[in-house]
Amino acid sequence: MITTVLVMIVLVILSAYFSATETAFSSLNRTRLRAMAEKNPKAERALAVSENYDKLLSTILVGNNLVNILLASIGTIFFVRLLEDNELGTTVSTAVITVVVLIFGEISPKSIVKESPEKFAIFTTPIISFLIIALTPINFLFSMWKKLLSKAFRINNDWKMTSDELLTFVDEVEEDGSIDPEETELLRSAIEFNDVEAFDILTPRVNVEGVSEDTPNEEVAQIFTDTGYSRLPVYRDSLDNIIGVVHQKDFYDGPQITTKPITEIMQEPVYVPPSIKVSDLLKQLQKEKSHIAVVKDEYGGTKGIITMEDILEELVGEIWDEHDEVIEEFIKVAEDTYRIKCSADLGAMLELFEFDEDDVETDSATVSGWVMEQLEKIPDKGDSFVWENLEVTVTSVENRRLMEIMVKVLPVEEKEEDE
Repeated sequence: MITTVLVMIVLVILSAYFSATETAFSSLNRTRLRAMAEKNPKAERALAVSENYDKLLSTILVGNNLVNILLASIGTIFFVRLLEDNELGTTVSTAVITVVVLIFGEISPKSIVKESPEKFAIFTTPIISFLIIALTPINFLFSMWKKLLSKAFRINNDWKMTSDELLTFVDEVEEDGSIDPEETELLRSAIEFNDVEAFDILTPRVNVEGVSEDTPNEEVAQIFTDTGYSRLPVYRDSLDNIIGVVHQKDFYDGPQITTKPITEIMQEPVYVPPSIKVSDLLKQLQKEKSHIAVVKDEYGGTKGIITMEDILEELVGEIWDEHDEVIEEFIKVAEDTYRIKCSADLGAMLELFEFDEDDVETDSATVSGWVMEQLEKIPDKGDSFVWENLEVTVTSVENRRLMEIMVKVLPVEEKEEDE
């Protein structure tokens, strides 16, 4: 009798072991385990076992089912003999064994191991590795059965993580506390980098500071001083025909201005279409050893320019140097009221007011373009409209160019009254 009880206790412990092992390997963080494997050979072996998850899972399931079936059989015999009644003994055995297995063989071990799956996976690797070898024939049969099922039901194993899934994973890691918000933003920028096109980050033609090929060197020097730029586009007739880029370091001969015409010291620019991916543009600029690309429109004119700094800012955020004038694009002037530069990114404005950019139907990338879409005309100062719960008023226009707006967040009831 005592021997039977001891055997049943051992079987419960084995059931708990298999349940805990399954939870450990299904819940562990592979990235964390891979980092541990660089310093710990035991963690490296655990990582190797986890990478062959099908064989591991079949071993655990075979072992767990054998233990539970054996426990149920011995338990039935034990209670039938103890109560000297087949029907009552079977009923009591089913109830007791079910409760014991649920509490001590499933729920408890899984709850405990869930808190630190990597440590338990490292601990159990030698044991489960031996069992995998011992059950190789059975694992082989299961692998063949899996392949048969895959063919029968045409299961596609060619699974790849999408960008959206990867972004979700990054958010989950941040919530877990493994990385801070700054690291999360950097990772999100890197993941989304391949989706960004030149059109999304270019400096528009109207904001491009350039010099004509006929501009006297003294004036070019003054433009370098006033703008703080280290490079200037050189154009012929108009900015639609940029023929080169002059570097400040080539423009000065020691402390003096060069006496050569700028057409002799300028470098040939890189021309790209607005649809080129920023990642491809970065490679092209590196190959051409250039820091500026001229973005051409469909008619051959200049749509804008992109610098190496613009591309890097897509990854690391705004980069300011001692010559840059810091411009705040979103200024809170009162409760629920903001003054916004119209050159600001539309997505940034929508995020400020907690709107999803994907839910907004627009072809514009800037606040200026979006406002003109809403008004369906070239705006004048004082023009206004209400969009969702935002009251937008044009506050500054220069040469028919939209410069600044005021945005007031309306209460829901006030928005409904205006509608």
